[in-house]
Amino acid sequence: MNAANPLEALPLAILLRDSPWLAPAVRTLHALGFVTLVATVAAFDLRVLGLSRHLSVRALSRQLLPWTFAAVIVIVPTGSLLFLSKAGELISSRLFVLKMALVAAAAINAMIFRTGPWQGVKAWDTGVAAPPAARAQVALSLALWIGVVACGRTLAAS
Repeated sequence: MNAANPLEALPLAILLRDSPWLAPAVRTLHALGFVTLVATVAAFDLRVLGLSRHLSVRALSRQLLPWTFAAVIVIVPTGSLLFLSKAGELISSRLFVLKMALVAAAAINAMIFRTGPWQGVKAWDTGVAAPPAARAQVALSLALWIGVVACGRTLAAS
C-alpha cells in the first residue's frame, strides 16, 4: 500500500473521482490559474529581457503582480484537490516530482530576483537594458515555467 493512499480514501477525494462534473471543473480552474500565472510571468520576463523597453518595469510589475498572486490563490487549492484524488499515483510519479521541483525552483528564483536584481530596478526601469543578472534570472524563470507547463500537460494526458 502506498503511503499516500489514505488521502484517496477521504470523502472529498472520492467525490472528485466519482463526480462527472467536479473533477473537470477543478481541472479547468487549475488550468485557467496556470494560464494566468504563466502569462503574467512571461509578460514581465519578456519586458526585462528587452521587449517594449518604453514600458516601465516597475509599473508593469504593479499591474501584473496582483494577477499573479490571484492565479496562485486559484492554483494551490485546485492543485491540492487534484493531487488528493490521485495521491498514490502522483506521489510515485517522477514527472509529478519533477513538476513540483520546477515550481519550487521557479519560486526560489523569483525570490532571488526580488531581493537581488530588482533592488536596482530604478536604473533600468525604462528605456535601457536590464543588467545581465536580471536578464539571466528571467530567462531561467521562463525556462522553469515552460518545464512546469510541459510536465503538467504530460501528467494530464496520462
